[in-house]
Amino acid sequence: MTEIESKSQLTDNKSFIIGSIIATFIAITPYIFYYYESVPDVKIWNTFLFNYDSKYYLSAQVGIWTIIGKFVPLYLLIIWFFTCRHWWYHALLTPIIMYFFQFATVINEDLKYVDTNQFLYLVIMMAIVIPSIYLVRARIFNKINTVNKSLQDLEDELTIKPKTLWGKIRQYF
Repeated sequence: MTEIESKSQLTDNKSFIIGSIIATFIAITPYIFYYYESVPDVKIWNTFLFNYDSKYYLSAQVGIWTIIGKFVPLYLLIIWFFTCRHWWYHALLTPIIMYFFQFATVINEDLKYVDTNQFLYLVIMMAIVIPSIYLVRARIFNKINTVNKSLQDLEDELTIKPKTLWGKIRQYF
């Protein structure tokens, strides 16, 4: 009996530590978002790590503000995706990919408008994600009509739960 209790206590401590780390990552997002205020309002920003030349915006502060404006939602959506337990969490891939394309555009091309042609890439992704979500939903409602389980029991049954963070990441790639 004590071996079972010690295993559950170890699992509780591990989930507490992981939950605390995730909560800390979420809690620091306002500091990440307002980092641009510490960037000088110059065309070329020189630091000891890198040099940033804002060609399109003509201001390093505006360029970093744009980059952070795309990074923070992407960052929070990725955390939500990897911590979500619901059956519909694959729907989060659509805004993740949208923000990823926008973020990559801001980083790579400081010369043209940020939000161009991402819709074409998103249509391809949505053509995969939306039908798969509908099929999972249809499976759930089919089981509800044939089995005497609650909706939460069916969601728990369909939820894939890898044991480690690396297992969850590897599940998608």
